[in-house]
Amino acid sequence: MKGSLEKYLAGNSSRVDRLLELLMRRRPEQPETIRKAMSYSLFAGGKRLRPTLVIAAAQCCGGRADQVLKTAAALEMIHTYSLIHDDLPAMDDDDLRRGKPTNHKVFGEAVAILAGDGLLTYAFELVAENALERRLSARNTAELIRVVARGAGTQGMVGGQVADLEAEAWRDKNHGFDPARALEYIHLHKTAALIAASLEAGAILAGGSAAERRALRDYGDNIGLAFQIADDVLDVVGDKKKLGKRGSDSANDKLTYVSLYGVDKARAKARELVTLAKKSLRRLDRFHAPLLALADFIVNREK
Repeated sequence: MKGSLEKYLAGNSSRVDRLLELLMRRRPEQPETIRKAMSYSLFAGGKRLRPTLVIAAAQCCGGRADQVLKTAAALEMIHTYSLIHDDLPAMDDDDLRRGKPTNHKVFGEAVAILAGDGLLTYAFELVAENALERRLSARNTAELIRVVARGAGTQGMVGGQVADLEAEAWRDKNHGFDPARALEYIHLHKTAALIAASLEAGAILAGGSAAERRALRDYGDNIGLAFQIADDVLDVVGDKKKLGKRGSDSANDKLTYVSLYGVDKARAKARELVTLAKKSLRRLDRFHAPLLALADFIVNREK
């Protein structure tokens, strides 16, 4: 399945990239500086995992890739905005992202903040356009926007990021701080929430049933956690050149699965989560081979 997965990922990435290039060109009324800053990070070499999950989920519910491409692109925009803001001096203060200078190092902090804001707001415009094109009912359109907003917002990614900031210097916290509980909250919200939202959004656009949506969200929660644990492991044992960064969470004493449990237990936990994710897919009837392969890819990747 490895070769098939690589082909599947490459095909979806190409579709999404072509649309993103078109979307970044089609707005002559916007300042050129913001277009360049948004495009700089959007085309910095990401895996396009979240767009692929939108597409795969739609296919599991009887839909096609071309029917959900705008929402797939929107999820990549939301992910990219989060990376731009994560790298800012007030957050993780990183100089490199995917081997290139971070957005604020190239365009300055003010434009980097606005580039993130621009991508986030553009994303919701695309989701709304996609709902109109699919002629979703008002109820399903509202549900689609709610799912994406929840995954990105204070009950999802933003909330997880805040909890991550609050867990800094975790070894010095008082006895009321539970690092294991805090860690699960951080990873479920900071990473898994947007991954699960990507899957559920694809299902909604394809007319998926409530049962299909639940199965895909369960899968997303589990692979999202596994994805972040794999990141924690790579941060310690991975090749920094392949990862495209200099620093590490361990050097900054961040609360991670590795800092709390060690590499071996972290890897075992990721494998356990992948097994649970695959069990969720048994509740689906159609075309879940890519999702099965993606679950394994997430814990076996090198970057």
